[in-house]
Parts: sequence; structure tokens; C-alpha cells
Amino acid sequence: MKKLIVGPCVIESWDVMDEIAKTVKIIDNSGKFEVYFKSSFDKANRTSIHSYRGPGIDKGLKILEDIKQKYNLKIITDIHESYQASIVANVVDIIQIPAFLCRQTDLIYSAAQTGKPINIKKGQFLSGFDMLNVVNKARAFGAHDVMVTERGNSFGYNDLIVDFRNIPIMKSFVDTVIMDCTHSIQKPGGKQVESGGDAQYIESIALAAKAFKVDGYFFEVHPNPEQALCDRACMLNLKSLDKILEHL
Repeated sequence: MKKLIVGPCVIESWDVMDEIAKTVKIIDNSGKFEVYFKSSFDKANRTSIHSYRGPGIDKGLKILEDIKQKYNLKIITDIHESYQASIVANVVDIIQIPAFLCRQTDLIYSAAQTGKPINIKKGQFLSGFDMLNVVNKARAFGAHDVMVTERGNSFGYNDLIVDFRNIPIMKSFVDTVIMDCTHSIQKPGGKQVESGGDAQYIESIALAAKAFKVDGYFFEVHPNPEQALCDRACMLNLKSLDKILEHL
């Protein structure tokens, strides 16, 4: 069964989280995907100092725990500092390592020590082959369940491009490769004070990844993408999710 990681980029209001979680639970109940609800309590690498980062680890984890209990959903969230791993492990089912931080040895060590599965997003600056060293690092620290996520590579200053060869390359040394279908169409810093994106290509990215036999999909969704507090230009409208999943 394919994995599906889905949710808003960053934790916003309870109403937004709850609305998205209701849809995610319907998908979970369908039994067509192994579903994980994803959102971040802190986005520590935002473009501008004025960008919304999130509610922080204490309030954010409480909201994620409430979502988990109310809807009986599995949870994934990312960490940015080593001390966060043991705290986050009390709530989530998978710990995620952000792309920008995928080579941070201490961060990977702390995540591995929790015993939780780890999803490591491939850095925009790395090839698929380069992720072998990252995966081996996690395994050396005791991680038994490691997956990696493709999210494109830097292409000039403000654009990304996906090399789909990375999927079979990474599948050669790790059991699970996820396609991040929303971040991979991002234009980092493309609007100077925030990132841009080409959301019209989200479904095409997903279908192409399917052709390369990817093991799961990552979609960041929002009921009103233009009002989202993070990555609004590359967020999938929640209403479009069912159609894409049906095609997949």
C-alpha cells in the first residue's frame, strides 16, 4: 500500500487543522493509502523575518496530539534542533528531517535515538546517490526504519526541477521513497519576501512519480491556499485532493 503524507505546511488555527483532518480521516478510512497527517509546529527556514513560523513546539505538539486522538490519525512532523527529537517522539509516529538539514549529523543522531521511523527529505543540493551517505548515517546511529523524500533540486536561483531518476536510484538502497509533490514545484524566494510556485503541475509531478514506481506521496494542502500562512503559492487546494488521489 502506498504511503500518503498530507496536511497543512504549518500549524495555523484549530479550525483550519480540524477541517483538513476531517478530509484526511475520510481518505484514511478508505483504506487505499497508509495515511499520515503532517504539519509543522515551527518553520525555522522561512524566507523573511516577517514570515509566520508556527505556534512553537509546546502548543504545536498539543494541537497535533489533539488531532491524533480526535481522528485516530498517524502523525508526522519535522524537527530543526536535536533537543526536539525526544520531545516530538512522544506524539508523532514518524520524525521528519527537513531537506536543508538532511546532512546534520547531530540532528539525525537524535532522531535515530528515539527509535521512531525517520523520513529524511533529500536536500535541494544533493543527488539521489548522495542520499546513500545520509541513510547510512541514520542506520549507523540505530535507525531501523528510514525513508527518504524527493523534493527537487535547485535550478538556478529561484527554481527547482525534479530528476525522476532519483526515485529508482534511492529505491536501490532504501525501502521507501516518497515524492513531495508540492514542495517540488516551489520557486524558493521567487516573490522576494516569500516563495512562489507552480501549483498547476502538482498532479503531473505525482503521476510522473507513479510511473517511476514511487512508494508514496507527500501533499501539503489547505482549504484556502491563497490565505495560507506558509507556501501559499505551492499549496494544493484541499478540494482538489480527492481527484488527484483517484487518478493515482
